[in-house]
Amino acid sequence: MYIDWTYIVLVLPAVLFAMWASSNVSHTYEKYSKQYNSRRLTGAQAARRVLDANGLREVPIERIDGQLTDHYDPKDNVVRLSAGVYDGCSTAAVGVACHEVGHAIQHSVGYVPVKVREAIVPVTNLGAKLSVPLIILGLLLGSLSPVFIYAAYIGVALYGLCAIFQLVTLPTEFNASSRALATIEGMELLRGEELDGAAKVLRAAALTYVAALAVTLMQLLRFVLILSNRRD
Repeated sequence: MYIDWTYIVLVLPAVLFAMWASSNVSHTYEKYSKQYNSRRLTGAQAARRVLDANGLREVPIERIDGQLTDHYDPKDNVVRLSAGVYDGCSTAAVGVACHEVGHAIQHSVGYVPVKVREAIVPVTNLGAKLSVPLIILGLLLGSLSPVFIYAAYIGVALYGLCAIFQLVTLPTEFNASSRALATIEGMELLRGEELDGAAKVLRAAALTYVAALAVTLMQLLRFVLILSNRRD
C-alpha cells in the first residue's frame, strides 16, 4: 500500500488549517451578526456613507443572494452585498460592507497590489486549469520521454503563478480591512465593543486567505519534491 508522505507531512496540516480558518470565520460572523450597532445602521447604509465620504457616489450597492458572498466587482464598479449584510444592523454586517467598500477605494486610488493582481488574472486562470494536468501527465509518462518531464515542470511553474496571485491578494485584503476599520472609527459608525466585533470578523476572514496561500505553497513544494525525486 502506497502512502504519500509528502502530502501527509506538507499539505495535510495546511489543509486542516484552512478547514479551521473556514469554520472560524463562519463562527465569528455568526457570533457578531447578533451584536447590533447602537446607530442601527444597515450594512448598505454604512457602505453608502463610506463610499460618499470618499467621493465614490457613482459606485452603486447591490443586494445579492447567499451568505458571505459579498464582493466588489471592479469590472462593473459595483459593491455587492449578501442579504444578511445589506439589510443587517449588526457589527459584522457593517464591518463586511465597509471591507468591500475598501476594495472600491483601492480601485479608485490605483492601489498597486490590486493593479498587479488584475494584470496576472488571465495567466493565473490559465495556470489553474493546466498546471495539475501537466504535472500528472509528466509524472505518469516521464519515463517514456524527457518531453513529459518538461511538461511537468511547466505545470509546476504555472501552479507557482497561482501562489503569486494569492500572495498578492494578501496585502489587498488586509489593506481593505484596515481602510474599513479606520473609516468606521473615524466616522464613528461603530464604537467601542462594536468596533472590536467588526475587527474580529475581518481578521477571521483575512485568515482564510492566509490559509489558502499556505495550502498552495505546501502543494507547490510537494510537487517540486516529487519531481526532484523522479529525476533522481
